[in-house]
Amino acid sequence: MPAPAEEPAAGGRQGWFSRLKAGLSRSTAKLTESVTTLFRKRRLDDEALEELEETLITADLGVAASRRIVEGFRKTRFGKEVTDEEVKTALAEAIAEILGPVARPMPIDPAHAPHVVLVVGVNGTGKTTTIAKLGQQYREQGLACAFVAGDTFRAAAVEQLQIWGDRTGCRVHVPTKEGADAAGLAFDALKAAKADGTEVLLVDTAGRLHNKSALMEELRKIVRVIRRVDETAPHSVLLVLDATTGQNAIQQAKVFKEMVSVSGLAVTKLDGSAKGGVVVALAQEFGLPVHFVGVGEKAADLRPFAARDFARGLMGLD
Repeated sequence: MPAPAEEPAAGGRQGWFSRLKAGLSRSTAKLTESVTTLFRKRRLDDEALEELEETLITADLGVAASRRIVEGFRKTRFGKEVTDEEVKTALAEAIAEILGPVARPMPIDPAHAPHVVLVVGVNGTGKTTTIAKLGQQYREQGLACAFVAGDTFRAAAVEQLQIWGDRTGCRVHVPTKEGADAAGLAFDALKAAKADGTEVLLVDTAGRLHNKSALMEELRKIVRVIRRVDETAPHSVLLVLDATTGQNAIQQAKVFKEMVSVSGLAVTKLDGSAKGGVVVALAQEFGLPVHFVGVGEKAADLRPFAARDFARGLMGLD
């Protein structure tokens, strides 16, 4: 597996917003083309609101969030003539209102030494890459960071973390053999991390949902075992979801919430599909903090989630 390409340092807020907006462009097109067609200049009557709700649901915002937005329009704009630009701006405001309460950073508490982040999700969602990107960012912030290659059945995942560990200077705790006990590996890694002054320990995990009961037991065993070293661990449980799966991400969130106490979300691959609206559906459905969103392969393309930027980017607004 080739090492990830070198990348320039991240730009400021405007540079990130431009990348976010570009990454959401397919989702934006799916949503705004319908809005433009519906509302060139039209009275916001029952028929228009019904069509708007269908448009939002089709754009993966989910039934509950779509209904909430449309009911807000009914109370404030019903019977008025509106243009497509007015509707886009109002939609961005309504979406930002839903997203605002969940746009929260994932705090790293230096008092834990290390702060243990258990990273969970279905295989293929971008768990391992997310760990690598976070590791690089934490190292750039001056934090001592290490990885645990706990997806012990996937040699490619272990190798990928080793490559990123070499690149970023993060220690990588790897299994002695394929299929080794992930809980035992995490236990040893946490003991070592405490001994060597590691400040952040990012633990990769398996995501074999086809055998849900076995996966649930494995995740719970990891939690039980690392608590023998630190009874407060894990300090964060980050669920990684792939935006390209659309409404399947909702089901994945439900399943992983049953398995382990998910504390926050990272939504990846927003640039890979027209399903970016699913972030709104997730916020409405679960109210879990959305810590990060990703729109590309570089470490700088995974950034803390900002509600207003996301909402305006989704609607194609500056």
